[in-house]
Amino acid sequence: LPHLAQVMNRVCVVRSLNHPWNFHGMMWATTGIPESNVPIEESQRNALHWPYIGSVVDFLDRRQRGAKAAGAVPDNIILPWLLSSRRPAALYARPHGAFLGNTWDPLRTEFRGTATRSMVRWSHGPRQEIHDPYLGITPDSRFEIAPEAELPPDMTLDRLNRRRSLLEQFDVARRQLEQTAAARTLDRHTQTAYSLLSSDRIRTAMDLGREPDRLRRTYGMTLFGQGALQARRLVEAGCRFVTVIWDEFGQLNAGWDTHVDHKNRLQNELLPGLDLAFSALVRDLEDRGLLDETLVCVMNEMGRTPRLQGDGRGHWGRAYTNFFAGGGVAPGRVVGKTDAIGAEPIERPVSAKDVLATLYHLMGHEPHTELIDRLNRPLPLVAGEVIPEMLA
Repeated sequence: LPHLAQVMNRVCVVRSLNHPWNFHGMMWATTGIPESNVPIEESQRNALHWPYIGSVVDFLDRRQRGAKAAGAVPDNIILPWLLSSRRPAALYARPHGAFLGNTWDPLRTEFRGTATRSMVRWSHGPRQEIHDPYLGITPDSRFEIAPEAELPPDMTLDRLNRRRSLLEQFDVARRQLEQTAAARTLDRHTQTAYSLLSSDRIRTAMDLGREPDRLRRTYGMTLFGQGALQARRLVEAGCRFVTVIWDEFGQLNAGWDTHVDHKNRLQNELLPGLDLAFSALVRDLEDRGLLDETLVCVMNEMGRTPRLQGDGRGHWGRAYTNFFAGGGVAPGRVVGKTDAIGAEPIERPVSAKDVLATLYHLMGHEPHTELIDRLNRPLPLVAGEVIPEMLA
């Protein structure tokens, strides 16, 4: 990680995260849910789910500040696609609004591009050569927000606005008859759809071709590298919370789930891609004067077994690492410590809930703020404590 090493003086590393489970845990790592299990983590939507941190920040921001101006960039966007939608079985919990309502789901993008490199992979089946965009993509590859919300060729903005005026007249009558949560959800979805259709700001933010070729290559011409650059453009355009996922692609146990071919994948795909993307993002934000006000988080839900299992490493929740830069975190600081083989924390063990509490605090929302769930119960954002060592 030669490039990452050069920016570590701007980074806060939390080395002693731990939990008792060894299953995939997006819901555990990114929401306030107090306990998790396999059925919860392997349901895309579940009545027991809690809202994603990006959805909560969006919800609380709107409650405090009111609606965003027409044409503004949405505040909670996920790249590059729906989580786990490019693997053979889409099992895992996806970031969503949960009991806040699906109006607070993150707005997703779709990736439109071509992979330039391949790798032979195998897991629960025969070896396959997978052309994987996380290995490399063509320069004309791009991300699109809500690609289904495209204006037809014969639809002008004037015609669209006339249709919107008619729709608003119907809405007045509808609101007099029905003031339900479903109606409010539809209102917000409608506002978002019109904003996406008519906003030059959004189209400009999504145009990676406006970036110099040299800078794009600094991030790495990979799906994750260009996703990080796209995230910077969205933040610069006014988006509050952008998530870039390094997802499994093409096979089970792809990406960072290195049950097989661990060394080769780390050496030739995973570490080089992370090295370029993260270091470039930190430097780019710093050069633009944005790092101090932009919180950059590299998060996961578990580590890997401290010893090899065949040619791979299995799930390991008992010790793992997250790291952070900018946005009020202490640069150059290390929180916690594990034993020599990374098996157990031996200093300052912390929970994912403490990390989430700290992130909420840094984004202006105290972690013990209460939300109301579907049963009308008040629930804290997260039952964790701010980690003071992380704060600048």
